[in-house]
Amino acid sequence: MSSDSPDRPAAPTILVGVDLGLPHFDAELEELGLLAQTAGLQPVARIVCKRKAPDAALFIGKGKADEIKALAEQLGATEVLFDQSLSPAQQRNLERHLELPVNDRTLLILEIFGQRARSHEGKLQVELARLQYVSTRLVRRWSHLERQTGGAGVRGGPGEKQIELDRRMIGDAIKRTRERLDKVKKQRNTQRRQRERRGAFNISLVGYTNAGKSTLFNALVKARAYAADQLFATLDTTTRQLYLANGEAASGAPGRSVSLSDTVGFIRDLPHGLIDAFRATLEEAADADLLLHVVDAANPNHPEQIAEVQRVLHEIGAAQVPQVLVFNKMDALAPGHQPRHASDQFELEGIAVPRLFVSGRTSAGVPELRRQLALEVSRQDGNPPQLPQNPQVHETPA
Repeated sequence: MSSDSPDRPAAPTILVGVDLGLPHFDAELEELGLLAQTAGLQPVARIVCKRKAPDAALFIGKGKADEIKALAEQLGATEVLFDQSLSPAQQRNLERHLELPVNDRTLLILEIFGQRARSHEGKLQVELARLQYVSTRLVRRWSHLERQTGGAGVRGGPGEKQIELDRRMIGDAIKRTRERLDKVKKQRNTQRRQRERRGAFNISLVGYTNAGKSTLFNALVKARAYAADQLFATLDTTTRQLYLANGEAASGAPGRSVSLSDTVGFIRDLPHGLIDAFRATLEEAADADLLLHVVDAANPNHPEQIAEVQRVLHEIGAAQVPQVLVFNKMDALAPGHQPRHASDQFELEGIAVPRLFVSGRTSAGVPELRRQLALEVSRQDGNPPQLPQNPQVHETPA
């Protein structure tokens, strides 16, 4: 898979999706295309097929594989990318049949994370996830090691010894990387205990990738965190102090500073290896006092994205942390789709949570968001504010 280096042309790639009857299937392969472009690939064709179950050998069946091979020759494609995870055997069989490199969504996300990680911790997390992925692919990536040599009466040979050596080396590398990440985790725990002793109030921004978290983070704390209209622009957690002035706080409550953290975005089918590897970073959300759940209001698939974020929050133990829902990118909505109110209540998994409509890019609605944060902080500090009468409540879309 090619990198996003400006000196290297984007590799022409065919995108393949298999509809197995799952409700979240992306029939247009739009998200896979964005991921491919983020990784430095150039989608030249998109193929979608339906199956009741994956083919054990080729995932898509021989007929569809022949169709992809002919299309690749016609378009000059140099790589095939699947929207679903492939088993090592399916990946190997497809490469032999298509005579092209074949990769899946899991490796694509790993590639993007590898390109974007900047901090020492982020690089360690990506390295661990990559090693875990490669460890299951030895039979495919190192197929030349299957060749064995030896004379009569000799079983095995250098090939067998070499692949076992590679397995052992990767196992040792995984162990060392985990030990280094454990040290980082201990440092984070020490920092958290220090914040707890200081009575710090911690707020974490969470949300689907490219929902505009970093842009909103910059608007709130006047920071210069990297923000771009691309998937996974931010991998490393950034924390800044946010001061909520007297005028923004609930009546009678003094102004105070809180810690605001920008975290990695979530995505559908985020590889479990990445969730495990980034658990130290994602624990920022689990240990927060309040979550700002940022939603791309201009994305028609935002209900599914909300559900995916909720699923990951459950997985990392952050489902019980209070939330404020922030519908971002209101400047991208057509005039007829603008909200009638600046805020309302939104039913999220059976609980009514505050929802605000903002634009991180133009800062529209940000003052109202700051006031809502002050209310939430005051409430948790034991100074419950007066709630509005008959708030608007909207249920989570199915």
